[in-house]
Amino acid sequence: MSMLTPPGMGGRYRITGDKYPRMRPHRRRGRLVGAVVACGAVLGVAGWGTVQLIDVFTGGGGTASAAGTKGCLTKASAAASASPAVLPKPAQITVNVFNATTRSGLAKTTADELKKRGFRIGEVGNAGPQYDKKVTGTGVLLGPASSLNTSLPVLATQLTTAERRTDAAHKGTAIDLIIGNGFRTLTGLPEATRALTALAAPQPTATTKKDC
Repeated sequence: MSMLTPPGMGGRYRITGDKYPRMRPHRRRGRLVGAVVACGAVLGVAGWGTVQLIDVFTGGGGTASAAGTKGCLTKASAAASASPAVLPKPAQITVNVFNATTRSGLAKTTADELKKRGFRIGEVGNAGPQYDKKVTGTGVLLGPASSLNTSLPVLATQLTTAERRTDAAHKGTAIDLIIGNGFRTLTGLPEATRALTALAAPQPTATTKKDC
């Protein structure tokens, strides 16, 4: 019996040679590695959850797109302009009415109707050689360059099918209404009133807002 053999164990568990038995089983190392891996996974999941909660409460990270990427969400909204367009009233506009057709009396009756609708009337008569019997449409509205976005569109609400023209050589501020062969009557008063109201109303403009 070797002196390393524990008492009472006889020769059955006799230790021979110069190597000592391993005091720690092999399985314990495997269990330790598994425990470390499990702890790492738990910590990773907990950290990911914390990041998600931070994004939710702080709004970080933007909005996910259809492709799975993150970016800014652009919203379109309609905002009214700061103030309505400043346009002259009919009483501030002088209209010259000229008849370019072969039908007599059109200039007079049209001028009388415009006067009832609040416009000031200037000259009334036949059109000059430049336009006489040469206007095939309902009419031509002719004014100075300064009338393009002021008095010209206001008068156009009374004859919406008329052609609008400006001429730098046009004298004065009056607008010429030259009646053409296609003319029958002015635009109906209710429709003309609605058009005049819409012309002076503020127009909505599109704006964009980015939520990042």
